[in-house]
Amino acid sequence: MTEKLTLANSEKLYKEAWELIPGAMMGIRRPYNFVPGEYPTFFDSAKGGKVTDVDGNEYIDMLCAYGPIIIGHREREIDNAVIRQIKDKGFCMSLVQPVQNALAKRLQALVPSCEKCAFVKTGSDATTTAVRVARGFTGKLKVLRCGYHGWHDWCVEVKGGIDKKFYEDVYEFEYNNLEQLRELMKQHGPETAAIIVTPVGHPLAHEVQMPNPGFLEGAKELARQYGAVLIFDEIRSGFRVNIGGAQKEFGVTPDLSVFGKALANGYALSAVVGKTEIMNVLEQKVFLSSTFFPNALDMVAAMATLDFMERNKVQDVIKERGNKFAKKVSKILEESGVPCDLSGGPWMPFITFRKDDKQLYKKLRTEFYTQLIRRKVFLQPYHHGYIAYRHSPKDLTYVANMIAESLEEAKKLM
Repeated sequence: MTEKLTLANSEKLYKEAWELIPGAMMGIRRPYNFVPGEYPTFFDSAKGGKVTDVDGNEYIDMLCAYGPIIIGHREREIDNAVIRQIKDKGFCMSLVQPVQNALAKRLQALVPSCEKCAFVKTGSDATTTAVRVARGFTGKLKVLRCGYHGWHDWCVEVKGGIDKKFYEDVYEFEYNNLEQLRELMKQHGPETAAIIVTPVGHPLAHEVQMPNPGFLEGAKELARQYGAVLIFDEIRSGFRVNIGGAQKEFGVTPDLSVFGKALANGYALSAVVGKTEIMNVLEQKVFLSSTFFPNALDMVAAMATLDFMERNKVQDVIKERGNKFAKKVSKILEESGVPCDLSGGPWMPFITFRKDDKQLYKKLRTEFYTQLIRRKVFLQPYHHGYIAYRHSPKDLTYVANMIAESLEEAKKLM
């Protein structure tokens, strides 16, 4: 029996944080999104594919900061480029610096949908900008959405504090359900500014899905038919599924797309890219500005990240290792006899437990992730993980073996 980890310092800091921060920390990082009492609440440091908590426990980091860590933590080449910018140039000025143009040219060369681009900071910034651009370009209001697109008023799932007028013209459809999208467009198509969809499906707390044949193509055709803008939300899939995005991997080019997370390996940067005629509404018709959007540090980090990716064929390495990992874990799950599934391979592995009337799946899930964290594998029970370049074959073999051990412990509840 693997013992519970020592988490005294985490618990102390968490208790202190309750007096300082609402909920102690924001949203998805709160303990109820893990296994309360079993997972650490504060990290101290990270390097490569591992993180260390404030009690000195070191974990293989399979959550990767919810996606930004595409290469590894504290990647020297990237951090040194940022340090040089700080020391030699500076980064927060009244005007933009030349790295803006260099990065834009880089994205033009890599991303099929990128004719022009705008740089912002977060995924929510990017998706909201894209929707605003689509509304400005089409002169229409309604938006059809599929997937998690951030915390802003038009798309956040928790509606507290938000007037319904901000989301009453937004309609959801299910991933891979082209018929549902078609019916929605029959009802709202003439008034629809945008269809926004994650090209890889990652619905909250559910299995990761890949597009069925014809789904993305069908969405593109419906957008064309009704004069709407097709937006791909590639915040998670961009620069991970393929260096040109899932759009390049699957061969479907949208009108606009948004990128973030892996673009700068942990530095705060996202981008809205798309067709020139659509993006040009940002010249005058649609307003976009922020004190910190033009800051050079994150753009420098992105340039260094892209350099590293291309030179080391990062996406190919991740795909190869991820496929081997997924094959091994799938076999472990099948042989375990525990009713659970692996999805998201090779990029976003997620182990989910099949729902049953007696809700045994909840107990199995809690026990499995309890055993996994005790074995120093950091994953989240309700969110898919990620594979990073610095996850070595040895690391991934260890994770697979610990998954097998954790399933054996969970199976005792059946």
